[in-house]
Amino acid sequence: MTSRIPYRTLSGNSRLAGVMGWPVSHSKSPRLHGYWLAKYGIDGSYMPLPVEPKNFQAALNSLRNLGFSGVNVTIPQKEMAMPECDELSERARRIGAVNTVTFAKDGRMLGDNTDGFGFIENLRQEAPDIAFCSGPAVVLGAGGASRAVLVALLDEGSPEIRIANRTRKRADDLAAEINDPRITVIGWPVAPTALENASLVVNTTSLGMVGQPALEIDLTGLPPSALVTDIVYAPLMTDLLMQAKKRGNPIVDGLGMLLHQARPGFHRWFGIDPEVTQELRDFVLSPD
Repeated sequence: MTSRIPYRTLSGNSRLAGVMGWPVSHSKSPRLHGYWLAKYGIDGSYMPLPVEPKNFQAALNSLRNLGFSGVNVTIPQKEMAMPECDELSERARRIGAVNTVTFAKDGRMLGDNTDGFGFIENLRQEAPDIAFCSGPAVVLGAGGASRAVLVALLDEGSPEIRIANRTRKRADDLAAEINDPRITVIGWPVAPTALENASLVVNTTSLGMVGQPALEIDLTGLPPSALVTDIVYAPLMTDLLMQAKKRGNPIVDGLGMLLHQARPGFHRWFGIDPEVTQELRDFVLSPD
């Protein structure tokens, strides 16, 4: 049975943070950060902040003026946050989006993107023997999540990355923007031959998510040692993961990416680098 985290009251010195988006009611971030706040006995709060895009700029600056420590930013406002920041991390610049904003004591607004960090840390925790430099990676999708994954894999020394997208032009444009010779665009649907000698397959699309069409892919060309992961976590076990598991490939679900990407923000806002544990996974997934 999942343990219950006790409710904590706030003081006049509480540190405040939250998640901005439109909509934001689906976000698991308040539950996730609330768990950590209670676990570590921190005088603070993390709240959902539904903000329409037309009001985003004013709302973000208002939070800085109200004494917030920082906020997470979700779709469609990750790109909108970039020009508002006084300083951007190198990875935020390369990814072209901000998901973590910190309000510094000197008044500056600092922007970062922790999606790639969360992706890598999830794989390292769930597949400790992973070696990103051991072989080609195949990345499905060419949206914002794909960009974060590509940048992270390049930084980890991936020798080759093959990307595929339903709309070929988006994949071509993304490859051109990142401009690294290790990236190659392949056709959609992905042919079994495109999976040969790959060490990693990553689905960054919404295909396979609850309410979305299935991801149709033939894994017969994939080596049995290749790791298969899906950033989708609703459902936790997607068709892609079930197909890979059935044929004997190691798999990693997408929930850990959500949990790990939250760690840097929590550390900056509340002063503790939190742990990602099985108890946390169970708590975030539980309905109450």
